[in-house]
Amino acid sequence: MLKSIEGVYRDGKVELVGPPPEGAAGRVIVTFVSSSDTAVELAERGVNPEQAADLRRRLTTFAEDWQRPEMDAYDAL
Repeated sequence: MLKSIEGVYRDGKVELVGPPPEGAAGRVIVTFVSSSDTAVELAERGVNPEQAADLRRRLTTFAEDWQRPEMDAYDAL
């Protein structure tokens, strides 16, 4: 099972933002993410602003369900 936890690398150490899974031990993979990686260039993917707004509007109806605690069970799949 893979579990991702956000963290910050500083002074030669990785500081986790949240707690690791209970009983976690073993190998880890650390991926450095630059702040520019958080934005998706929609125009490069052929999505214009109107299409993006429409998609955002349609997906908003699912946001409440996606954020429910019981949905975390799907992260383990």
